[in-house]
Amino acid sequence: MTSNDEYVLQLLVERGFLTHDQVDAASKSMRAENETVLDVLVSSGAIGEDEVLGTVADQFGLKYCHINAEAIDSGVVKEIPADIAKKYGVVPVVADEDSITVALSDPMGYDAIDSLRYVLHGRDVEAVISPRAEVNAAMVKLYAADADADVQTRDELGLAGEDATGDDAPVIKLATMIITTAIKMKASDIHLEPMEKEFRVRYRIDGALRKMDSPPKRLQQAIISRVKIMSKMKISEKRIPQDGRIQISVGGRDLDLRVSSVPTNHGESIVMRVLDKSNLSLGLPQLGFLTDDQATFERLIKLPDGVVLVTGPTGSGKTTTLYACLGQINTPDKKLITVEDPVEYQMSGINQVQVNKDVGLDFSAALRSILRQAPNIVMIGEIRDAETADIAMEAALTGHLVFSTLHTNDAPSAVTRLLDIGVKPFLVASALRAAMAQRLVRAICEKCRTPYSPTERDIKMLGAIAKTIPETMYHGAGCDKCGKTGYKGRKGIFEIFKVDDTIQRLIFDHAPATLLRQRAREMGMRTLREDGMLKVASGMTSLSEVLRVTMGDAD
Repeated sequence: MTSNDEYVLQLLVERGFLTHDQVDAASKSMRAENETVLDVLVSSGAIGEDEVLGTVADQFGLKYCHINAEAIDSGVVKEIPADIAKKYGVVPVVADEDSITVALSDPMGYDAIDSLRYVLHGRDVEAVISPRAEVNAAMVKLYAADADADVQTRDELGLAGEDATGDDAPVIKLATMIITTAIKMKASDIHLEPMEKEFRVRYRIDGALRKMDSPPKRLQQAIISRVKIMSKMKISEKRIPQDGRIQISVGGRDLDLRVSSVPTNHGESIVMRVLDKSNLSLGLPQLGFLTDDQATFERLIKLPDGVVLVTGPTGSGKTTTLYACLGQINTPDKKLITVEDPVEYQMSGINQVQVNKDVGLDFSAALRSILRQAPNIVMIGEIRDAETADIAMEAALTGHLVFSTLHTNDAPSAVTRLLDIGVKPFLVASALRAAMAQRLVRAICEKCRTPYSPTERDIKMLGAIAKTIPETMYHGAGCDKCGKTGYKGRKGIFEIFKVDDTIQRLIFDHAPATLLRQRAREMGMRTLREDGMLKVASGMTSLSEVLRVTMGDAD
């Protein structure tokens, strides 16, 4: 009758509705395999269903009432789709603009109400308890004609892969809903963060974290366990960090989620990185290149040999740029091999090697091995040490085109970084063809883009490059499409450092980054901020965004 009969029986005895002798006698007379002690007591007349449900409803501060499907307005039924009503075992009774009241038959199913609030995007949901027969009858009558709509609704909510029975519990639906909602909002990361008094859910959208409605704190462990099961982690292990992966289909799109768990003071913190395979179809124009930089970069990635580096901090889009490069040069007459940790996207026609340090397959070992596979083009996820860098440089000198990433603030500093980790200057000078630094800036929402004239504060913040400021700039006013932020999507700003004969000599002489940068500027290199300002002038992004990501750019 309820989801926890043992607790209900204890409550009924404490309230004087039953005695211990009656409960013991009923437990001995059970016959059917799925029959409970409470079922026997109700069927024998020892206690009525109204008394059971009324008592438990009162214990949880809920109302107990009878419902009649005939009396429920048809407009109210539309407030909750048939699929959702059946999955949560509820029937809508009354609704207004701000709240909706539902009837359910299990007083112990209060978690379903919390989950339902989340499914209905934070709408206030109240509950009343009604007899199971009445709830079932109302559900059949109100939703009898909606069987086809159920399937459509499940597809829209990304629940098509979930089992409709058995383990299809509210917490499973809630965990799935957290993921599918993030994907629909085009979030790049999902953060599940146990706090002292709340279980915080945040999505990273266009590079900025946005707090969402938090599930009840009491569901924290259940949701975390569900995510760990989905990502094939050990749920019993809560003391050490774990990594996993989830594959999910939403709206006809296949996505991978890279999952990380870390133990914290108040529980395990979970971060899910959404790996959208549609990013593989991005070309260089979609990354945000201006025409001249795009032409320059296309020439670089079509060189027969050498090293081309993409630099920038974590989250600056380096991996996406490298995949876009590989997609552009991946032709049947070339052999491409990558060494990655981890392999984020599966790319057709490319041999991808996953680093596995547990068996000794680190970047340097993998790179040394794949060079025996006679590739034309090699992509290394990241150059982290001198050994990997040396092998990459030597591979470039023996006729391979090598792509990789480095963590440096600007493009010329890539040379300094390579020298600092121990690569010999002659190797860097001979093998390096170019380094490109990049950042991601939020793009102004096209729907609410609004022109304005730059203020004195804008001009003061720009300093020496104030003369490049356009007469008209743009910002996003905020609308429903962009979630009132004024931004929708992200684009790159770039700084391309090419190595010519003069720079080769400077590298060989171990020249500092300032001299390398000075020579690059003489050759026409645009700084990150200058590239950003051109995109401000075109209306692609805002001045505040460019200033935010180029604070260290003094030029």
